[in-house]
Amino acid sequence: MTEAVLEIRGVSKSFGALTACDDISLEVRRGEVHALIGPNGAGKTTLIGQITGELTPDRGAILFEGRDITALATAARARLGLARSFQITSIFRSFTAQGNVALAVQATQPNSFHFWHAAQRLARLQGPARRRLGELGLGARAGTIAAGMAHGEHRQLELAMALATEPTLLLLDEPMAGLGSEESQAMLALLAELKGRYSILLIEHDMDVVFQLADRVSVLVQGRVIASGTAETIRNDPRVREAYLGEDEDA
Repeated sequence: MTEAVLEIRGVSKSFGALTACDDISLEVRRGEVHALIGPNGAGKTTLIGQITGELTPDRGAILFEGRDITALATAARARLGLARSFQITSIFRSFTAQGNVALAVQATQPNSFHFWHAAQRLARLQGPARRRLGELGLGARAGTIAAGMAHGEHRQLELAMALATEPTLLLLDEPMAGLGSEESQAMLALLAELKGRYSILLIEHDMDVVFQLADRVSVLVQGRVIASGTAETIRNDPRVREAYLGEDEDA
């Protein structure tokens, strides 16, 4: 049996009369890319909020490497190895690229924010920061102030910051959002290089990217998982084609 890094067991979350997540169960296995797709309003953001600890489920449980983290704080989950990147930027625009990655390293350490103003000056953080920037193709931009970097470079920087925390699981939230054609191809190549090195939960609207990267796909519609399986299985599932991919079963 393949070991699951992340397990979501019967998770439900309501806001008044609105049920955003309805008895959701899925798992991310070690070393796989598991894509979570669904139309706007399907409940993806609410589910991600529960995985990261920003929201508490009404029912169900979330396990990370076999440990129940349902009631654990966001920062504690990050220290266990759960890293989120994209959609909501966490970049300090007045810091250099290297300074931002150094802060990400610092944030994983005990009492991390006691010294956060000096993080850029701590030599022991700079080596890991430079290495991550080099891996993500930003080595030459290490000294550049983040505010002066292009949008695609910000995405690369966010990914470098996530990797700097030495995560067990990467939660990538719409990494292609706002990227041009060349930037998208560059990001796709970077993510392809990470495949197999990390367990990844990928939330993405670009179906070409999903089908190129994902080992397995779960489809969320109206707060429920309607299908889960290989990319090829999902591509040919008539329920998915009707509910999300916008195709007629006989098309």
